[in-house]
Amino acid sequence: MSPTLLPVRRALLSVSDKTGLLELARALAALNVHLLSTGGTAKTLREAGIAVQDVSEVTGFPEIMDGRVKTLHPKIHGGLLGRSGTDDAVMKEHEITAIDLLIVNLYPFAATIAKPNCSYDDAVENIDIGGPAMLRAAAKNHERVSVVVDPSDYASLISSLQEGGTDIAMRRAFAAKTYAHTSAYDGQITQWLSARAADPQTPETWPHTLHISLDLASGLRYGENPHQRGALYLEKNAGNGIVATAKFLQGKELSFNNLADADAALECVKVFEQPACVIVKHANPCGVAVSHDLLSAYERAYAVDPTSAFGGIIAFNRELDAKTAAEILQRQFVEVVIAPSIAADALPLFAKKANVRVLACGELKTIAGATEYKRIAGGLLVQDTDTDSLTAADLKIVSARAPSASEMLDLLFAWKVAMFVKSNAIVYAKDLQTIGIGAGQMSRVVSAKIAALKAEEAGLVVPGSVMASDAFFPFRDGIDAAAKAGIRAVIQPGGSMRDNEVIAAADENDIAMVFTGRRHFKH
Repeated sequence: MSPTLLPVRRALLSVSDKTGLLELARALAALNVHLLSTGGTAKTLREAGIAVQDVSEVTGFPEIMDGRVKTLHPKIHGGLLGRSGTDDAVMKEHEITAIDLLIVNLYPFAATIAKPNCSYDDAVENIDIGGPAMLRAAAKNHERVSVVVDPSDYASLISSLQEGGTDIAMRRAFAAKTYAHTSAYDGQITQWLSARAADPQTPETWPHTLHISLDLASGLRYGENPHQRGALYLEKNAGNGIVATAKFLQGKELSFNNLADADAALECVKVFEQPACVIVKHANPCGVAVSHDLLSAYERAYAVDPTSAFGGIIAFNRELDAKTAAEILQRQFVEVVIAPSIAADALPLFAKKANVRVLACGELKTIAGATEYKRIAGGLLVQDTDTDSLTAADLKIVSARAPSASEMLDLLFAWKVAMFVKSNAIVYAKDLQTIGIGAGQMSRVVSAKIAALKAEEAGLVVPGSVMASDAFFPFRDGIDAAAKAGIRAVIQPGGSMRDNEVIAAADENDIAMVFTGRRHFKH
C-alpha cells in the first residue's frame, strides 16, 4: 500500500437520501470497515443484513428529541476532528476512537419547502443541525478524514479504498464539495427565513443577503470572445425544457454565444401555443412565425430576414420532423437547432452535417417565480423574470378606430415577440409572421426605420401590418413614420406625457391603437 493512501477502518453513515446506501455499505463491510450509524439509516442497514453499531452505543447517550440530538457529542466530533500524531493522547484519555470516513447528506430542506402545502413548522423541522456540524468537522480535518455528501461519489470512493485508501487530492476535493454543500444548504435556509422574517407592516421584498449556489456543468472553449474564459453552471434541480439542461445530440461543442442565443430563441418560442419557429441572431429574434405546422412556421420565419438567419439559432415548440429538418439543411447554414424533441428520422439528416449542433430540451415549461441576474462592477442586479399573459380583454383601445379581429391577433403576436427584442424594440407583423424587426437602437424612430428596411430587403409587404413597441412613444413622430410605412394598428404600453398627441397622430392616419399598461424593456 502506498504511504500516501489513508485506509478507512471506521465509518459513520447517516443519510436522508439513501440512494446507493446499501451498495456502499456492503462494499465497506467487505473491506472490513466498522460501520456506525443513526436512526433510519441504521434501521435500513440492519434490515438488509449489514452489521452496524448505533452511535448511541459509542456516546453512551440515547437519541433524544425525536432524533434531533444524537451526534452532537465529543466522542463523535472528537473522532472526526482528532489529528493523527497530535491528539492521540487526549483521544486515548477520553476513549475517543478515530472516524476515518463520514457519509452524510442533509435533511431535504429544499424539497420540503417546495411542497405546495409546506407549513412553517415542517420547514423548520427539516433544518438539519447535527449533519452540517459533522460535515464541517470532517471537512476541516480532511488531512485525515474522507467526507462524502454526494451519492455519485460513492463509486470513486470505493474504487480508491479497494486500492488501499484515499489520497490527499481526493480528500481535498471531497472537502471542497462538502463545504459547497453546506454553504448551499445554509443559503436555502437564509433565503426562506429572510422572506418570513420581515415586519408584516413593511415587508422586505428581497433578502438582506443573497445566496446563489450553482454547480459546474462544463467548461466552455471561451466566453463571448476568445480572450475570455467561459463556463456553464446549473441551478439545483434545474429540470427540463430549457437550454441549460438540453440533451446534446450532435454537432460541434457549444460555445458561450451559442448557449446565450439558443436560450433567447427557446424562451421566445415558448410563449406561442400554435406550432412556432423563432430564428435568433446575436440575441435578437430576426424572424418569428406561427402556422399550422412546423415546416410552414419555419419557412415564414426564414423569409423575414434570410440574411440574418444565416448562421443563426433556430428554435421550435414542437418535435422537429424530418421534412422540416431537410428544408433547414437545404436552405441555410445554421449553428444550432433546438426543439423539445427531434424525430428519429430527422437525426440521420443532421448527421450529414456534422457541425450542426442539435439539441432536444424536453417538454417546454416556464419556471414560475424565476429570477434574473445581471452583473455590474462590484455588484449584481436582481429582478423577477419578465413575463406577460395579456389577452385582448386586457388591452385598452385608445384610438377612434378599434382593431379588427385579425389585427388584434397580430398585435398580440407582435407584442409577445417584442418582449424578446433588445430595446428600443419595434416589431412589424402580419398574419402571425414578423415582417420586420428593429432592435437595440438609441432612437425608437430609427428602430422603426430598420424594421421597414428589413421588410423591404426581404421583399415583404409592410402596408396592412401592425406594429408593436416595447415602450411608449415619447413623440408622435414614431406614429407618423409608421403611417407612411402603411402600418394599420399599433400596440404599445402608453404612459407618455404626450400620449394625447400620439393618439391624435393615430386617429389622423386611421390607425388603431391599443395600450397595454406594461413595458418590456430588454437591455
